[in-house]
Amino acid sequence: MHAEIHGHRGARGLRPENTLPGLAHALELGVDALEFDVALTADRRLVLTHDLTVSPVTSADRHPAFRGDPLFPYVGRAVGELTLAQLRTLDCGVRLPRTPGDRFATTQVPVPETRMPTLGAVLGLVDAYGADGVRMHVELKSDPTRPDLSADPRELTELVVAELERHHRLGGAAILSFDWRILKAARSLAPATPRYALVERETMTPVWFDGLRLEDFDGDLAAAALAAGGTVLSPDHVLLDEELARRAEKSEMPLVVWTVNDPARAALMLDLGAAGIVTDYPDRMRALWAERGMPVPAPVSPMRGTGTRRTA
Repeated sequence: MHAEIHGHRGARGLRPENTLPGLAHALELGVDALEFDVALTADRRLVLTHDLTVSPVTSADRHPAFRGDPLFPYVGRAVGELTLAQLRTLDCGVRLPRTPGDRFATTQVPVPETRMPTLGAVLGLVDAYGADGVRMHVELKSDPTRPDLSADPRELTELVVAELERHHRLGGAAILSFDWRILKAARSLAPATPRYALVERETMTPVWFDGLRLEDFDGDLAAAALAAGGTVLSPDHVLLDEELARRAEKSEMPLVVWTVNDPARAALMLDLGAAGIVTDYPDRMRALWAERGMPVPAPVSPMRGTGTRRTA
């Protein structure tokens, strides 16, 4: 059996999410794809962030970008309200312990004074590693229910596609989004690039599905995703059951589930036909792959500059 390991926000369970150290750690462990999130700043720069407002869990204020900045402190403000210079003052390398029950607090190794990277910096890191065999899975953060926080979906997609092209990475990338308007834009802008239709229970509505009604497809998520312009269906793992697997196979839509950190749960997903597992712990999935005799992606280091030849 062949299935892929996708590092979620790099390797969120092991290193700070959506950061250069986190992405580098995932490369060095060995993954088929680096998954990370991108949003647009006030000065139209693409930065890595999962949240459309600066998260108090993953980001900490250190100092204003300039004396007397009326927007300081930045934590809690909309990312689209802030410039790259302002966002680059944040420390994104220490997960704050103030969040009760934070399941990553005991496993994530902090990297203090880590800055929020741009998409260009990430692609430069991948170039430095020579990781030509690792795909870039770029999730475009857009919330159709919060247009006040979200960039125009067409503009955001255009900028991401242009940056990937500039770094000669479009051919080894995928566009991901819960906002299926992004899928439509990506289909016209980069028709050969895979498009992942992300879905969870909360987003199974026409506003997220670019106006499509699931009932018009007899409840068939795969068929709806295909109609929206998706080439891969990527559901929350709790949605995957035998019926969804059957319908996805009928629509010839590969299934890549997120976010799976328990090897037993991942094994069940594989048995249901998942073609890929998105995980915060690539190391755990590699151990499961090895236990099952499945080939794993080779680790990559900047010294060796190797790709991702799979090893048994």
